[in-house]
Amino acid sequence: MPGQNDGPGPSAGERLRGRLRSGFGLAGPRHGRHTLPVEQLDALTLPIGDDGVVIGVDGEGRHAVLGLTRPTPYDVVLIGGLWTTQVIALRAAATGARVAVETGRSQHWMQLVHAMGGGQNGMSVYDVGRVPPQGASAGQPVLVVRDCGMRPPRGRVVSGPWQTVLTLLPYLSPVAPRLMRQARLVGIQRVSPDEAAEIGRAVALPRGDVETLPTLHDGVTLWCGDRDRQYVATRPTDAESGLLGMPRRMD
Repeated sequence: MPGQNDGPGPSAGERLRGRLRSGFGLAGPRHGRHTLPVEQLDALTLPIGDDGVVIGVDGEGRHAVLGLTRPTPYDVVLIGGLWTTQVIALRAAATGARVAVETGRSQHWMQLVHAMGGGQNGMSVYDVGRVPPQGASAGQPVLVVRDCGMRPPRGRVVSGPWQTVLTLLPYLSPVAPRLMRQARLVGIQRVSPDEAAEIGRAVALPRGDVETLPTLHDGVTLWCGDRDRQYVATRPTDAESGLLGMPRRMD
């Protein structure tokens, strides 16, 4: 213990200058430390969080954010409309990701490329089966969008570190169950009752969600991950609505 003859300790300013000299850098905000037991680390892998692309709002009006930029392979399947897929692609490009679109209907995508500056601002369109290697990296992440119809062929460019693949299926198809099982995240928009029942079996949806899927409004998606389900309404910005129109399920 300090003795009675000890002098006054260093001032706050002296302590800060000492820290700077010792190489610790500037003192940051005074937040308490956050700790997490090792066995709970998996809780940090929820697909929709607070770091990534804002894809809409949840039922309580909070921003829903999809983390598309990841150091590990990540596959997403969306059973839904082109409109939502294009909004996600535009927003991913706005965050700095390069977007490579593989599609059999390039005319629907070229308007986005032209609006973004003729392909100089992060979006390129390729015919089905013609996507070249993208060279994704932490400094240059890539989103590959596969808009290849009901039965997309196996892609030449697959998910990998810093390269996410989003496959759009307009409706449920014979290949959909396999793609959903392989995906880390599945998005479902309005489908028929029979499709909802089959999807429910494929991704283990509760009965309430199965009954809700045929009633979803345009622009609303049920996103299903390993441990998480969330309804998200995608609302366009003025620029997006001017380019793409209002939310719609059919194209």
